[in-house]
Amino acid sequence: MDYLLFATRNGTVKRTSSDEYGNIRQSGLVAINLSAKDELLTVKATTGNSLVLLVSQKGKCILFDEEDVRPTGRSTQGVRGILLKNDDKVVGMATIEKNEYKDKTAGELIIITANGYGKASKLSGYSVQGRGGQGVFTAKVTSKTGQVVAMRVIKRNDAKTAATKRAEETTDIVDEYEIGADLLVTSAQGQTIRLPLDDVPTLGRQTQGVRIIKLNSGDQAKALAIL
Repeated sequence: MDYLLFATRNGTVKRTSSDEYGNIRQSGLVAINLSAKDELLTVKATTGNSLVLLVSQKGKCILFDEEDVRPTGRSTQGVRGILLKNDDKVVGMATIEKNEYKDKTAGELIIITANGYGKASKLSGYSVQGRGGQGVFTAKVTSKTGQVVAMRVIKRNDAKTAATKRAEETTDIVDEYEIGADLLVTSAQGQTIRLPLDDVPTLGRQTQGVRIIKLNSGDQAKALAIL
């Protein structure tokens, strides 16, 4: 069975059968009930057999089994995916194939911070935990780096070729990997830089990363893309 997996800024996740959204009327349907001061961040399509990765502004990350999120109907709030503290917010979610995680071929997590710093870290360095915990640090967030603003799960080098071949050979839903050669980072004021993905270093979890984009005074990095 296929599912839609929802994640909110406050760390809530919800899994609902895609069949629940099969007939959408013109006026739309309620996809998820949100608590006060929360908002929907992203939605992923899954087959029910993935690991879920959540990353927060303050550099926390949690990896848990999708099966820990019991499927519920459309008009539900969901359950806690990550326990956030000190006004922290989720900035991104990705899904990872279990077999690739076990084989240590699941790729890397790239993060970008508000002040233009970034790095990659191997997904094999993250342990699967129970849903709803505090997770572990994926980045050392400081006043120099600013908070984490964006993340992607990527594959590069030989892994890119294998992932591309797999995507071309199946019609099933596949877990999300950004496959490309370049990293594009854009700021709030519209400044953009494009650099080879191989220029982004692979570092340990509790590190600050390196400067990816030099920003003007008062500007902040906002988004990234893999090209």
